[in-house]
Amino acid sequence: MKTNRFLTIFTIITMGFAVTSCVQDDDYSVPNDLGTEENADLNTLLAQIESGAVSLLTIAEVKAEYQEENGPKFVENNIAVKGYVSSSDQTGNFFKEIFLQDSPDNPTTGIKVIMNQVDSYNQYNFGREVYVRLTGLYIGEERVGSQVITIGGGTETDQFGTTVTRLTETQREDKMYRSQNTFEIVPKVQLFSEISAEDIGVFVKFEGVEFADNLNGLRYFDSDQDFDTARTMQSCSGFGYSNFKLETSSFATFKEVLLPVGNGDISGIITKTFDASAFVMALNSVDDVTMEGARCTPLSIDDFSVVFEEDFQAAVNNTNLDFAGWTNFNEAGNYKWREKTFEGNGYTEFSSFGSGNPSNIGWLVTPGFDMDAQENEFLNFKSAQHHLESPENTLEILVSTDYDGTNVLAATWTPVSAPLASQSNDWYEFVDSGLIDLSSYSGTLYVAFKVTGNSTTLAGAYQIDDLVLLATE
Repeated sequence: MKTNRFLTIFTIITMGFAVTSCVQDDDYSVPNDLGTEENADLNTLLAQIESGAVSLLTIAEVKAEYQEENGPKFVENNIAVKGYVSSSDQTGNFFKEIFLQDSPDNPTTGIKVIMNQVDSYNQYNFGREVYVRLTGLYIGEERVGSQVITIGGGTETDQFGTTVTRLTETQREDKMYRSQNTFEIVPKVQLFSEISAEDIGVFVKFEGVEFADNLNGLRYFDSDQDFDTARTMQSCSGFGYSNFKLETSSFATFKEVLLPVGNGDISGIITKTFDASAFVMALNSVDDVTMEGARCTPLSIDDFSVVFEEDFQAAVNNTNLDFAGWTNFNEAGNYKWREKTFEGNGYTEFSSFGSGNPSNIGWLVTPGFDMDAQENEFLNFKSAQHHLESPENTLEILVSTDYDGTNVLAATWTPVSAPLASQSNDWYEFVDSGLIDLSSYSGTLYVAFKVTGNSTTLAGAYQIDDLVLLATE
């Protein structure tokens, strides 16, 4: 590799570095083994933070500085940010960029830094604590609307808007400082359905996953493609699979490695596709893939008795839902859940698009289920989305045992956790909820689907189909 000479020099310089698992946040002492200039710059910054001359912001606070409608934010005030390197370009799967997350373990969010430096792993190694003096830099996106908030050194404008550009070498040397600390990065364990924009730049682990059945014998990268290859990962979820994409660069050194055929764990960075249409995972290394277990098998409905089911095949397209026993209630706005059909499939959908309302809240409540008539009840359904632009455009699942069948807002509603369609899924891709255990409830139980949106920034749609209540006895 062309970096061997630099790597050798860097290794000699950095011998004796203290690799630590923790450090006191108020410990501003820095050893003299970072190089005289970098060490002095960091000491100066830390002293300014301690004196209050520079404000140390969290990554979340830095990201909040950018508002898409205003374009990239030029930082004029004296602020800095600290993060921990979650990505590595050692295998060539990242290019002239690093991601920082806000904590070595239990991170809440991450941010991207773009720069004119290759083989940055030699300097900004995985787990390295890094400070960035933001004064004079920009906070924005490389692609407008991508949600990948990025620290850059300049801006450029085209027909799509204004985006940030890479830090020059001079800016990087002047603004980015390593501390002496390299931390163990503990991957954040997530479900596919839990991924959101806040996870971009975070080192995440998916457990109990495998590559899709039709990928057996294929490699991480498809040689027929030019730049990136997306491979579908799947995990058993109730009666089907939930899915997420792994994206691999044509420059990755592991691109010719065969995809594993077993089930297990995979850890990588959450980011977006080039066109920003979906979340993807990108690997630092195939060492972060352990899939040697037996492949999973979705549950079979034949193992359960059906207590209630609704496949919405009786839907009359583009009408307000009016099924016997169901409650269709608009808490805010004038839109309700709609009956929809597409290519012979019936389903129900709630969308705020075109409503003209500053707030749309729609409830769809099932008929009541007698939970004393059988045991071991489980709920299963499928959800999909399209045109979601914000995590505030939400779908909630709630249950109630004191709903009177009429007054929705007077009832006590308890949230239920389940994998749901999100921005990480392709539009109109139905996601299986898995089996939701309702066996602890007695009396008459109602299940509600509640969507919150508006006609402007939260105008996306949620869809529900194939609802089934099952019992094992």
